[in-house]
Amino acid sequence: MSDVAITTILVFSLFAILASGVWIGLTLSGVAWIAMQLFSSRAAGDAMAVTTWGSSSSWTLTALPLFVWMGEILFRTKLSESMFRGLAPWVSRLPGGLLHTNVIGCTIFAAVSGSSAATCATIGKMTLPELKRRGYPDDITIGSLAGAGTLGLLIPPSIIMIVYGVTADVSIAKLFIAGVFPGLLLASLFSGYLVVWALMNPGKIPPPDAGMSFGAKVYESRHLIPVVLLIGAVLGSIYAGIATATEAAAIGVVGSLVLSVVQRSMSWTVFKESLMGATRLYCMIALILAGAAFLTLSMGYIGLPRHLAEFVSSLGLSPFVLILALTLFYVLLGCFLDGISMVVLTMGVILPIVQAAKLDLVWFGIFIVIVVEMAQITPPVGFNLFVLQGMTRREITYIAKVTLPFFLLMCVMVLLLWFFPGIATWLPGKM
Repeated sequence: MSDVAITTILVFSLFAILASGVWIGLTLSGVAWIAMQLFSSRAAGDAMAVTTWGSSSSWTLTALPLFVWMGEILFRTKLSESMFRGLAPWVSRLPGGLLHTNVIGCTIFAAVSGSSAATCATIGKMTLPELKRRGYPDDITIGSLAGAGTLGLLIPPSIIMIVYGVTADVSIAKLFIAGVFPGLLLASLFSGYLVVWALMNPGKIPPPDAGMSFGAKVYESRHLIPVVLLIGAVLGSIYAGIATATEAAAIGVVGSLVLSVVQRSMSWTVFKESLMGATRLYCMIALILAGAAFLTLSMGYIGLPRHLAEFVSSLGLSPFVLILALTLFYVLLGCFLDGISMVVLTMGVILPIVQAAKLDLVWFGIFIVIVVEMAQITPPVGFNLFVLQGMTRREITYIAKVTLPFFLLMCVMVLLLWFFPGIATWLPGKM
């Protein structure tokens, strides 16, 4: 049977099983079982057992549940309220005023969360009511929050980077370091857009509060000390070579527990809810990863990735055209799948093509994270859109429309990353 026929059967099976309501992880395992049973001589049951155990018992993957738990703990603390109090005095007189708290708050929280949805929800709970009370327009408030919330994936520690690093066998520490400059640059693009928008729409921004002295601003900044210390402990231990990503995740969990106790927001109920929330999320991710590992193995036995890589190589596409095609591919895929599923579902096929094009896998990891960010704000399955829909009670089409400028800024970021690859590769090259 030809590769085209096999691919057609497997893709049809994938969407048919997904449409029936089966979990994504089980769907991937089902498609892999069909592939091995029909098109390979290897025993499917034995392969599934070995692969599932191997992918689930990876030491590198230990960092993932720890970072998820850290984010769950911080989600239930007073961290966001403290950040707003510390940031507001410094940005209130910039063009755009307190809108910048969306971007800066998401940037800071992303450095201790690792989750786009958690970043968007946590900062949104703080800024949306406050900005609405002060008279800021809903469209730019919601749009900037949806766009900036995606920074939770790019600025380390990032759950999606851990998933990519495990799937592609790339150093997670290098991926974390590579995400710093791109994350700060993208946040700067978002803030720059808010400045331009405010200058073009001066009547829509309410007047700033009464001015504060420099000393008063510095005094209010004391509220930022806990989060800065936590960021320094987690990321500093990695960059200094003191701890691996897994050990830094453990430091983050301990730090977040200490922070919640100091803020007097920790109770037995909060502890139990954070632990159960992290367990549920990680079990979902682990099931997806296990199914994707089995699917990757079955694709290898059939030979589809190698054949596809040879086919793409035979087209003679330049690396730039290949990256444009992959950007479009992932944005379209993001209309139907979440970010983790997109990465684990496609890496088995995409990586041979990327390696054949001689692209740096650390650079490609940052590219993947950015296009997955873009997918977070594309309907109908944009997670950040769902989060904001639940918080604002607005139609998802409205939220997608007001987020469009920030989606376009991410497209600009992809181009900058291509023409200036050192944005992602310079810092990890110093390790």
